[in-house]
This record gives sequence, C-alpha cells and structure tokens, in this order.
Amino acid sequence: MISTVAVLSDVHGVLPILEAVLDEPDVRAADLVVVTGDLASGPQPVPVLDRLAAEGGRLRMVRGNADRELVAMARGEAIEAPDVTPWAASQMNAEHVRILDELPHPLVLPVAGFGPVVFCHGSPRRDDELVLVDSPLGRWAAAFSELPEDHRTVVCGHTHMPFIRLVDRRLVINPGSIGMPYGRAGGSWALLDHGNVSLRHTVVDIDAAVAAVVDGSTFPDRQAWADEYVRAANSDVDAIRAFTPNEDRPDGAGH
Repeated sequence: MISTVAVLSDVHGVLPILEAVLDEPDVRAADLVVVTGDLASGPQPVPVLDRLAAEGGRLRMVRGNADRELVAMARGEAIEAPDVTPWAASQMNAEHVRILDELPHPLVLPVAGFGPVVFCHGSPRRDDELVLVDSPLGRWAAAFSELPEDHRTVVCGHTHMPFIRLVDRRLVINPGSIGMPYGRAGGSWALLDHGNVSLRHTVVDIDAAVAAVVDGSTFPDRQAWADEYVRAANSDVDAIRAFTPNEDRPDGAGH
C-alpha cells in the first residue's frame, strides 16, 4: 500500500525548480511522486520530460490540457495555444509525443489513510475545467458529478495556486505550480502522508533559476517568459480575477 505521495503540478517546462523540488528529502523519501499535468509546455520541454522519465517507476504523470495541446501541435493540428506551445511542440521527438499522448486523466490510486485518491488536472471530468478555492459548491458538485461515492480525496492542478479545502466531505488538494506559480515564486508542492496533507514550498534562488532557464533554452522569448512566470509576476488575486467565470462573480459580470 502506498503511504506517502509527493504531488507536483504545472511544471511548464521549467527545469531548475523541478530539480530543486525533486531533490527535497521528503520528495526523495516518498513512496510515489505524482505530477498532475502540464509538464512540458514551456521553455525547457525536452530537459523536463527527460528528467521526469529518469525517475522511473516511482513517478507517475497525469495529462494536463497543455500536454494534450502539445501532442496536437506536434501532430500538425491547428489549435489555439500560447506562443510557447508551438515552439515546445517543435522540440519534442516521437518518444516525447508518445509519452504525453499516453498519459491518463484522471489517475486513481489507493493511498493509506485516504482510500482511492483521484489525481487530475482541471477536475476529474475534464483536464481544462477551472475550479478555484472559492468556487461555489454548485460548480464543485458539477466537477465531481462523475465520481464514485467512495472517492473522497481529489488532487488537482491547472490553476497554479495551492490550497486545501473540504467540498461536501471530499478533501480537495491543489499543490500549486512548479514552473508558473501565481502569488509566490518558488516550487509549490504537496505531501500526502498516512492520511495527513501538508502544502510545501521549496525556496530557490529566483535570479539563478531565471538565468538557468534562459541559458538552457532556445525559445526566442525565454527571458520575458521567465521574468513573468518564474518570478511569479502574476499574483493569486490576478489569477482568481482572470479565472473566475462571470456567473460565479458577486455581480455576475466580468471585471
């Protein structure tokens, strides 16, 4: 039985912070590491995928919406996506595309103290569904509408902001983001440990991390990308304002 799981999410092709988190003692000691999606869409897609693959069987990955978009672009499909996505898709070889294409969503694993744990990206039913810490219960109920009753713990990503909350007796955990954090620079992750959950944060030298991304990438806009996302230029307030659907806002309209 799995007793401890380190959960990372939204790496977005940022190698130095991924390496710093994977080097954390509690991550190294965990029975399993799970990465809940959006692995490679960023300035260092190939080094990140290769580093994750080097963890072998002790690491499991879940498909994120950006992973799905990378596969589509690598196969020549015309879709709308951030500027870094077509560049990242062009860097991957056939094996990288296969790895992303075969990722599950969601992934359900038994964890001691939790029972079946649902690891997903946006929500259990959709990899791009936006559910926030302050989303109304009706939105959460819709997101969980396809879950079996005994699946009482859900670990998600996608919104890049760490939180833990109860939703009608279900425990919901978002570990935050490795490569594109909103509100606090550095590596956010979570630890499931014998029925307990803790949100963790790995402090890194942000200037050095930005320099490592710039030096380790050929993405034309890598400096601006790293200055915005690795430095967490966007706050959690900015993100919540951007991601909250109009119907969930107090005034029912966008800001």
